Amino acid sequence: MKDGAGLAPLPPDVPQYPSNGFRTACAWLLRRCGWRMAGTFPNVDKLVLIAAPHSSWWDGVWGLLLKVALGIDIAFMGKRELFRGPLGWLLRRLGGVPIERNATHGVVEQMVARFHANPRLWLGIAPEGTRKRVEKWKTGFWHIAHAAKVPILPVYFDYPSRTIGIGPLFQPGEDLDADLAALREFYRPYRGRHHSV
Repeated sequence: MKDGAGLAPLPPDVPQYPSNGFRTACAWLLRRCGWRMAGTFPNVDKLVLIAAPHSSWWDGVWGLLLKVALGIDIAFMGKRELFRGPLGWLLRRLGGVPIERNATHGVVEQMVARFHANPRLWLGIAPEGTRKRVEKWKTGFWHIAHAAKVPILPVYFDYPSRTIGIGPLFQPGEDLDADLAALREFYRPYRGRHHSV
């Protein structure tokens, strides 16, 4: 069954916003541009969502349109300075979480504390950390998920098929390198706007 935005409804435990006309407009725009969603979101209240390959600023446009169209409340991190003034209101409204990079406790500790303090939290991170092709991912997402004891949800952008896809939940273990290798292998078939993982 689909909602007014033309997308399957989210499971009840997923952090989400109520339906509105803006959601319907975003869903229409995604369809008009030829994008589709594959897979289903899991019914969990806390997780770290990783999105790859990240090869273009367009990834953020399509991802934000899908986030709004679904009404899914996915948080993302930004340096505290970005949250001053009118831009700060907009970033918070879109799910931005201000991070104090010079704090005594690092980013991982700040996000783990936020997971412990909130009954529902989905945190979105691009593990490549840049739009350029990289040989190694940044590992902060893994450390956050591992320390907060929450699963990782891989989401992919596949530009040839114009698909934003939802992978299976991944439970981080005790071996960082093995987990990264398994996650990168999941992404291997998918191609971003400019490169694959």
